[in-house]
Amino acid sequence: MSAALYIVHAIDTEGPLYESIEATFERLEKITTLKLEASKSNLEKIKNKEINLNGKEDLAALITSPQLLNYNDTWDKIDEMLNELLSPEYRNKYADKLGNGWIYSWFIVDHIGFKTNPRRRDIGYHNIYDHYKFILKETNSQQDEINWHFHPSSRYQEAHICATNYLNSPHLYESLARGIIDRSFFPSTFRPGFHAERPDAHWFLEQWIPFDYANQAIAGEANDPNQNDVSAGRLGDWRRAVSDWSAYNPSHDDYQIAGNCNRTIFRCLNVGTRFKLLDEAEVRQAFERSQSGKPTVLAFTNHDFRDMRNDLDYVHKLVSKVAQDYPEIIWQHAGAKEAAQKVLGLKKQDFKLSTKITKLTAGLRLDVKANFDSFGPQPFLAIKTKDKRYLTDNFDLQTPKRHWTYIFDEDTILADSINTIGIASNDQNGNTFVINLKPDGKIISQISL
Repeated sequence: MSAALYIVHAIDTEGPLYESIEATFERLEKITTLKLEASKSNLEKIKNKEINLNGKEDLAALITSPQLLNYNDTWDKIDEMLNELLSPEYRNKYADKLGNGWIYSWFIVDHIGFKTNPRRRDIGYHNIYDHYKFILKETNSQQDEINWHFHPSSRYQEAHICATNYLNSPHLYESLARGIIDRSFFPSTFRPGFHAERPDAHWFLEQWIPFDYANQAIAGEANDPNQNDVSAGRLGDWRRAVSDWSAYNPSHDDYQIAGNCNRTIFRCLNVGTRFKLLDEAEVRQAFERSQSGKPTVLAFTNHDFRDMRNDLDYVHKLVSKVAQDYPEIIWQHAGAKEAAQKVLGLKKQDFKLSTKITKLTAGLRLDVKANFDSFGPQPFLAIKTKDKRYLTDNFDLQTPKRHWTYIFDEDTILADSINTIGIASNDQNGNTFVINLKPDGKIISQISL
């Protein structure tokens, strides 16, 4: 009766992060409402629970613990960590039941649209993607996946402030367009910044992204008044979602409950932080589900701007301990996309897009056809202009899921202003195809992901 259990390490890959002692106390106040003088002396007292904080001593000590405050604040520190994490010896130290080494799923973000940057994030398109693409190649880490992570723009364009509004984030479309044209990359698998989705994010993802590792529901959990930034659904609200490690297709009007939408949402809990934590009871629940004959994904997330080695050791020990009580369960490491496809019974197939450019009297006609049904209603259309702008637009639908057209003219984008046209899509099984061409129809690149 037992089924496979896939262990997915989904990393919010954001690059270096710096935090001053003043910023630590600001964050402490935001979470707990405790206003204390920022000093090294007070920080040590809080860590050691030597100050009366009216019942919030444990939470304050956790927030200021060395594990949470020891940031990788430069690329050198991240690379030092990666040099060990990506080595075959380290991966094999944490092998699964089949003897295969650890696998990482890097959910990579572009930090864009900010005017102030006190946490010293690496701002710019492709910066983090290029860094990881290089080091994964150098270490022959072919088993790892590169997936997509997104941070919406804050209202006042501050890089250290949380936000949830996708509609107010113009870099959302530009980031994907640049990924298609500059790097031949388009995602099938996603994690939301700040663990937060709202209706605009929900409906955006429905158009293009099959797999969503966002659900952080905890059984019996409602509000947490001790942590103001995540109470009452403020961030990471998954109170109505399933908490039994099952995956689901969301409802159109409520992404937290099951419905008839296209994408599949998977549960993904935290490690090495202060809430929504993976523990032994959660791991045991995943094994129980697998034992009942249901293929299961046990996913967890952390950040590359903290040392992940303790987190990885913690999870492996937890899984290994619980696995002793379920000897028949074949638990195995997997990438996030790979695990989604296996659990859902989706097959890998040679999904392709074909293109044709036809000259018109006053412009160009682009035809795009798919050999299998697309995931969403249309591919993603990316256009790079000669003056180096990255644009996107909607296709005209000819045959649902199979055939689309776009006319370049004075009503859309002038044909003689185009440098590159990029088209990308996933099929309904999560297979990805990206093609780039010149306005005369000559193919620059095409790739299956």
